[in-house]
Amino acid sequence: MARYRGPVGKVSRRLGIGITEKGQRILNKRAFPPGQHGPTARRRQISDYGLQLTEKQKVRYVYGLLERQFRRVFAQAARQDGVTGDNLLSLLERRLDNVVYRLGLATTRSQARQLVCHGHIDVDNRKTDIPSFVVKVGQVIAVRTTNRRLTYFKSLVESGVLQHHRTADWLRLNSADLSGQIVALPRREDAEQGINEQLIVEFYSR
Repeated sequence: MARYRGPVGKVSRRLGIGITEKGQRILNKRAFPPGQHGPTARRRQISDYGLQLTEKQKVRYVYGLLERQFRRVFAQAARQDGVTGDNLLSLLERRLDNVVYRLGLATTRSQARQLVCHGHIDVDNRKTDIPSFVVKVGQVIAVRTTNRRLTYFKSLVESGVLQHHRTADWLRLNSADLSGQIVALPRREDAEQGINEQLIVEFYSR
């Protein structure tokens, strides 16, 4: 399973955005770049290329993609009709690991990726263990019936956490059945906040 395994705190502080919940906690405590001179370092003027690169890195780390994976997603977004930036964010939001995270079946995207890779998730009653699988409108995502008796999933139901989980408008959650469905394409405002996707489009258009 190819994914970033390095220190999330340093990356979050360098990019100025929490790439995970842990990264956000670290950023809240030390809101300056990592390194010996981080607290006193002068803010350098960043070039247009630097801004574009930073924005691309933000999105890549937040959604947990490696460089080659992210480049493929962007190429797919560019081939689709409509605004490339919006298409990119829609594709990222509809990745299976992100959908599992958005439904509340996992507390982080990393955990959601692990649940998918370990074969705990079905899409339309078919076992799907590919985190990058792009879920389509109308498809049903559910914890496999044989796995619902596992301690983790039983606690999700018994604790009532899912019943209070706020699900995005483009998703429908059935908390009792540990399942959900995509009812519409995610809109621009449904993606992670603080992202300027136009800079990413400009980066790849150089």
